[in-house]
Amino acid sequence: MLTKIKFEHFTAFQHLEIPFSPGINVFIGENGTGKTHILKAAYSVCVATKNHGNLTESVNEIFLPLQIGHLIKLSDGCRKGEYKIFRNKPNGSEISLGLRFSTHDTELKKDCMIGTKKWFEEEIESVYIPVKDMLANAPGFRSLVTERKVHFEKIYVDIIDKALLPMLKKPTGKQYQRLLDKLQKAIDGEIKVSGENFFLKSKRGDLEFTLLAEGLRKLGLLWLLIQNGTLQKGSVLFWDEPEANLNPKMMDMIADILLELQQLGVQIFIATHDYALLEEFHLQLKPEHQILFHSLFHGKSGEIEIASTENYKEISPNAIDEAFGSLIDRDIQKHWKRKKQ
Repeated sequence: MLTKIKFEHFTAFQHLEIPFSPGINVFIGENGTGKTHILKAAYSVCVATKNHGNLTESVNEIFLPLQIGHLIKLSDGCRKGEYKIFRNKPNGSEISLGLRFSTHDTELKKDCMIGTKKWFEEEIESVYIPVKDMLANAPGFRSLVTERKVHFEKIYVDIIDKALLPMLKKPTGKQYQRLLDKLQKAIDGEIKVSGENFFLKSKRGDLEFTLLAEGLRKLGLLWLLIQNGTLQKGSVLFWDEPEANLNPKMMDMIADILLELQQLGVQIFIATHDYALLEEFHLQLKPEHQILFHSLFHGKSGEIEIASTENYKEISPNAIDEAFGSLIDRDIQKHWKRKKQ
């Protein structure tokens, strides 16, 4: 499991160290505080274990900078940036891998990597679910990106590849089947794949994903990742804004499934702006669950800082809670203003 990440003059961060829970990590904060960059940085290191040990290639394809210098936070005359991610080996020892580069570098090369080669001795199964659904765009998209110079982040190709993986030969097990049953009930069917086309198979027939609500496509993707064994013990799930295009009523099921996945040994990283999802985690949390809430914010110096806590009620500052509190205050003020009139 990933244990922590350190940034030095990398993208939005000047100096930042973040501890990771082996279970669920929930990142909140205003726009521009680097939530997605944390997910991408951690994902790139996982991908590198299946990419011939080439972290620089992963970072180039996932962040897709037009210039390498754009990955460096220029401040105090500093022209160098780096980040390192740490994880524990089965024997308990900690190893790390990362990048160090400067504005003088015209491109990221292998000699920019810092850390130990032991990182690549074991592959890390990982998946990144982006905000935008890609399954409806799957037909022809992979071949387009492979054959043409088009400007797409690799996360969009990767998620289609993961969704198209065939079923495991061995049964998924009762616990995984329970999760699949919950999702099937929510989408009123199961997902069928034909070539590069995805369909919702239900009593009404096969409905192609282009005609399916995007929120249901997202649940269908989660069903596929569990069904084809991508989300198994030891794997890592990165999910950017799970709430996107989903009715708030679905947040109880999303929280339930994620909490159960972490108990099955999946490490999870989420970036969210959703009050309902945070509250569901709080309401469903049990002593056996492992979760860390990370609040990203601009400190007094103007630089991004972080506060991490296991207790949802102790999140401070809480940009989501503050926004909803402000709405309630304004609603009350409007109510009393009308009464006075």
